[in-house]
Amino acid sequence: MSTTTLTESSPKKIDTVKFKMPAMMIKPAAVVRWAFPPLLGLMLFVFAWAVLSHFRTELPGPVSTWHSAVELFADPFYNNGPNDQGIGWNILQSLGRVGLGFGLAALVGIPLGFILGRVKFMFAPIISLLRPVSPLAWLPIGLLVFKAAEPASIWVIFISSIWPIILNTSAGVAQVPQDYLNVARVLRLSEWKVFTKILFPSSLPYLLTGIRLSIGVAWLVIVAAEMLTGGVGLGFWVWDEWNNLNVEHIIIAIFVVGIVGLLLEQILIKLANRFSYEG
Repeated sequence: MSTTTLTESSPKKIDTVKFKMPAMMIKPAAVVRWAFPPLLGLMLFVFAWAVLSHFRTELPGPVSTWHSAVELFADPFYNNGPNDQGIGWNILQSLGRVGLGFGLAALVGIPLGFILGRVKFMFAPIISLLRPVSPLAWLPIGLLVFKAAEPASIWVIFISSIWPIILNTSAGVAQVPQDYLNVARVLRLSEWKVFTKILFPSSLPYLLTGIRLSIGVAWLVIVAAEMLTGGVGLGFWVWDEWNNLNVEHIIIAIFVVGIVGLLLEQILIKLANRFSYEG
């Protein structure tokens, strides 16, 4: 009678779970290389600001501005009347105007860009003439036509941000290889099929670039427009704080405008990478 015994020397497979650490955690040097340049630039900026405020005492320094910002953002949505509202309401109001003006520009500019790129109307001289006009030069026209400050501000955003959309979209359509269009003509594809299967996929990167440039222009314009039209918004808030000689709040507003603009641009870059056409 034979028996089979298992000895400790018998090989046994033990399943192990391997955790992959992020590259940034495995290589601390990579973290330093990634974070050091922007931190160094920020430190140099703050140092230069502190030196300048030391020699120009009317300019608030970084420390006092920081304390003022902490106090300001402690209650960003207070409302004590039309001319005394928290910075949160001002940001939302400006974003609302930018969204409406930019949305109208996209609604008009994208189809017009496809038409100009496809049919090649002779509108290039008109666009070249109107595009360099300063955004604020359009404000009196808006006030004259709409008889109110709110639609005039939206009009300025619309007319200023529509040009990058038109030009980039038409450029994207114009670069579509003529061979593709010739094949579509031989196959007798409808204009809708040509648009959905050829023109739109090929021009999508150009279109998204135009949208990104357009939203940047819209955000730049809104502050200047609100300074002149009044109401609730970042531009009016900056002008009101200047009248109150509150320079710290003006500096805070500059940082807020820059941060919001940076966030808008990064969102659109992510969107462009997500929907970029390859193939």
